[in-house]
Amino acid sequence: MTDPNTDGVDGDSPPENDGHRFDRLPATAAEREVPGRPTRAEVVQWWEQRYGIPPATWEEHTFWEKGNGKLWAFAADVVSPIPVESLGLRILRTRQEHWKPSTDAVQRFGRAATENVVRLDRTEAERFARGEDQELPRWDGDWGYVIAAHEIADGVEPIGVGLYLHGELRSTVPKGRQEDLS
Repeated sequence: MTDPNTDGVDGDSPPENDGHRFDRLPATAAEREVPGRPTRAEVVQWWEQRYGIPPATWEEHTFWEKGNGKLWAFAADVVSPIPVESLGLRILRTRQEHWKPSTDAVQRFGRAATENVVRLDRTEAERFARGEDQELPRWDGDWGYVIAAHEIADGVEPIGVGLYLHGELRSTVPKGRQEDLS
């Protein structure tokens, strides 16, 4: 029988990820107990390196994992682990070959991005928001997940996450959030 106070660990094997609760990310690799779990430092560094989002953006947030690689940001602090259905904003999927930001994270924090932001004109932005893929050979930035944005009222507003490969921008706007803006 498993002791509930040991998170299912028998003493010899490392703790495992529990998909039914939120566990706080360890601050650094030295504090990591669950194999494969990213650290707070790695997450902050990834946002900075991939999108140029300053580390200070995340100072007031705690980071949590629920499920296998689903990361959440919470603008407060609670005890860890915590068995709740939702906590804060889902920001990132890890534990796959390429980390993928969520649409919500890009819309909330993407204004601070200075790297890998694809600025779309009105027609391109409308197509992207409808979930359509489109040829975009003018992009000369990195391939992979990018922030698709459109200039509105003298500012750049993030629309969502795109996947740029081989001259094509693929919209990853979830079906339930696709909109006809024309």
